[in-house]
Amino acid sequence: MEDHDHHKSMPDMDHTAIGHGMMKHGAVDHDEHAVHTQGQHAGHSTAMFKNRFWLTLALSIPVVFFSPMFGHLLGYTPPQFPGSTWIAPLLGTIIFFYGGQPFLKGGRQEIKARQPGMMLLISMAITVAFTASWVTSLGLGGFDLDFWWELALLVAIMLLGHWIEMRALGSARGALDALAALLPDEAERVIDGGTETISVTALRTGDTVLVRSGARMPADGIITEGSAEVDESMITGESKTVPRTIGDPLVAGTVATDSSLRLRVTAVGDDTALAGIQRLVAQAQASTSRAQALADRAAAFLFYFAAGAGVITFIVWSLLGSIPDAVTRTVTVLVIACPHALGLAIPLVIAISTERAARSGVLIKNRMALERMRTIDVVLFDKTGTLTKGEPSLTAVASVQGLSTGELLALAAAVESDSEHPVARAIVNAAQRTGTPSVTVTGFRSMTGRGVSARLGDSVLAVGGPALLADLNLTEPEDIASETKVWKYRGASVLHVMRDGAVIGALALEDEVRDESRQAVQALQNRGIKVAMITGDARQVARAVAAELHIDEVFAEVLPQDKDEKVAELQGRGLKVAMVGDGVNDAPALARAEVGIAIGAGTDVAMESAGVVLAGNDPRAVLSMVDLSHASYRKMWQNLIWATGYNIISVPLAAGVLAFAGFVLSPAAGAVLMSLSTIVVALNAQLLRRLKLNPADAS
Repeated sequence: MEDHDHHKSMPDMDHTAIGHGMMKHGAVDHDEHAVHTQGQHAGHSTAMFKNRFWLTLALSIPVVFFSPMFGHLLGYTPPQFPGSTWIAPLLGTIIFFYGGQPFLKGGRQEIKARQPGMMLLISMAITVAFTASWVTSLGLGGFDLDFWWELALLVAIMLLGHWIEMRALGSARGALDALAALLPDEAERVIDGGTETISVTALRTGDTVLVRSGARMPADGIITEGSAEVDESMITGESKTVPRTIGDPLVAGTVATDSSLRLRVTAVGDDTALAGIQRLVAQAQASTSRAQALADRAAAFLFYFAAGAGVITFIVWSLLGSIPDAVTRTVTVLVIACPHALGLAIPLVIAISTERAARSGVLIKNRMALERMRTIDVVLFDKTGTLTKGEPSLTAVASVQGLSTGELLALAAAVESDSEHPVARAIVNAAQRTGTPSVTVTGFRSMTGRGVSARLGDSVLAVGGPALLADLNLTEPEDIASETKVWKYRGASVLHVMRDGAVIGALALEDEVRDESRQAVQALQNRGIKVAMITGDARQVARAVAAELHIDEVFAEVLPQDKDEKVAELQGRGLKVAMVGDGVNDAPALARAEVGIAIGAGTDVAMESAGVVLAGNDPRAVLSMVDLSHASYRKMWQNLIWATGYNIISVPLAAGVLAFAGFVLSPAAGAVLMSLSTIVVALNAQLLRRLKLNPADAS
């Protein structure tokens, strides 16, 4: 692979500025659950909720079937045989301690933290139901409070809700693992008489390593021997390889694409640029505000409401009635204060929203990203590979008098036909698209850092950039120079075509703007959402793309560590930011933003750092995410209003506020209403399936 003297290269990286990272060859020293299992799910896993749900569901079937209360509701008599009356108590006890364990533990944690929420509300309900049911089963006190079937269904449905919710949560740990995976496991250290293969962790500053063609740099260093085209896209976001030679710095994880190098190690482990990016990702993820889920806020309200109602109920019935009546009313209030609907209100909406999004090519990894998207003030797009195609495209051709642009393109494509360089492919593809007749050349030769050459009959053809012109002491003809000046101003890479020592034409290559980007930017702005662009490119390149897309604000010549800072800068203005990117250098910014959206065609690190992943590379899918966020948020509130509204009505009725009129809500009737509220919530959530999400229609 040869060089085409790219119009810009990556600025030298200041490793001191990046700071010490958190890894030594991918070893991150933090608890696995510290990032991706927050709050009520701390210490819990998706598999745990799933396993407990299925076993609890299996045990719940006989409990419900043999429950006299459930049999009375459906008009059948449960079978009677020796020991049948103990089926519900024994299995219910297993369900309480096994299935209810996460809620009991979570409830204790919420008490310690003095932050009552869903876990405490659930644990209170199942504990009261468990105690009251055993009192009834043992025949103590003459109470008729058989809640075994209600306890079983409550635990099963809550486990189901939390399982669904956990599946919708993203794993931030994956971003750090993906970053670590960019480093090779081994390195070839140069020793007297040859090389030795050692672990990357054994490298020390000052060592010299051999990096073969196609291999990744095992550490940061400076080239001491050789030159190569280096793929630095994982750091710079640029799709084009750049020439690196003796004395140039290289970053761990970048790739020598076409030849081997010898590298003197200048930084290892925590001191590498890659480790610095990993540290930024971890910091950004930790600092991202974790707004409490709507269901938790509703649960906190209901906990105080139910506890207060329970105390008042017991006091009033003790004074006006009897202690047994007071206990019965209080237990009924506390049990039905935790409706199944509240446990499913949010998870069901999230699950259906996630499914609908996936069908439209949007993968929602983090439920909070879905909730936050409706509040976004500005969408910050990375340029390369997001708004643009991320690969060079031939955009203009200029030729000297007497030579048509088609003939010039045919000659350039002939010289480049034996190369696999992205620029060469762009030229050859352009010639094929335009139907340019093919020309056969011989003697192909690559001139690293300058260009390529070949022979056509007795003539010598060459294609290269400014470095090759300087080597050959050539200048552009005036008619060509007037055009290339315009190309350079807008940031295009300019290659010259030479024949027998004379410039006969020039080619402009640019990272082409996607047609979909124009529609996405306009549609976002029509909805009152600002659009900004961030890139490591030169300012003139950024300005050209921004002008073409009518983007509101541009950040150009931004280094990897600064992308994260630019997101923080926007947030400092009081704006809520959605970041869209595709490279390793975007990972910290994706993690920092309120919503991180990764292009699916990008790197694993970007996708792991983001809360949302677009399966394709169509930026219009961001609009689908906005629509889905608004629709799902409405459904969440509708479900919560129903679930909490049911409580606000049923709890006073269960407490006996209408007892003076001869109406008291029985435990059985309360249980039926609770089940009906769950059905209503489930049906309402299903209406989300009717939402149409088509990026092509988003504008």
